[in-house]
Amino acid sequence: MNVFEAVKQSVTTRQAAEHFGIRVGRNGMCVCPFHADKNPSMKVDRRFHCFGCQADGDVIDFVSRLEAVSPKEAALMLAQAFSIPYEDKEPPRHRKPRQETPEQRFHRMERYCFRVLCDYRNLLRRWKRDYAPKTPDEDFHPLFVEALQKQDYVDYLLDVLLSPDMEERAALIIDCGKEVSNLEIRMEELAAGDTAGRRTDHTRSTAAPER
Repeated sequence: MNVFEAVKQSVTTRQAAEHFGIRVGRNGMCVCPFHADKNPSMKVDRRFHCFGCQADGDVIDFVSRLEAVSPKEAALMLAQAFSIPYEDKEPPRHRKPRQETPEQRFHRMERYCFRVLCDYRNLLRRWKRDYAPKTPDEDFHPLFVEALQKQDYVDYLLDVLLSPDMEERAALIIDCGKEVSNLEIRMEELAAGDTAGRRTDHTRSTAAPER
């Protein structure tokens, strides 16, 4: 089985989209990365189809277009990313690593910023709900305050990333790239802290009572 057949049998377009940082809803809809899409108009399952720009194809077509590479390169990228075995009839060749073009780097950073900011917005919404004061006299939780202060700002940044104006999107990525990177690190640290806290609580709850 060659790499094209192996990839198409093993990976859905939805799995590939999520691997490359595209957020997919439970209904399989996502924001189309191939046009200025403000509302999710692309359906991703085994194949993909955009009801806005009519982009359509299989998982290899999707990655080929997303990463601006040939179908063969897209298939090899997917095989490596998902550890898919295949038979390669071509003799092995030593090739130089593919140089990332400025356009590819821009789109990669754009998807990265969009993914991190979406995750942060979801956290802010959860904090605003879970840490809201229960009584008028209760002190505001720091995460509740952060949600109040940051939610409108994050919504604005996401609106800019969905803007059809490429210069505006590029300016945001340049100005906020470091901030987004720090934000991702902070969210990972918060998630690690939550996990450790839950493990500690579970250990205490399941510990044998003293006699």
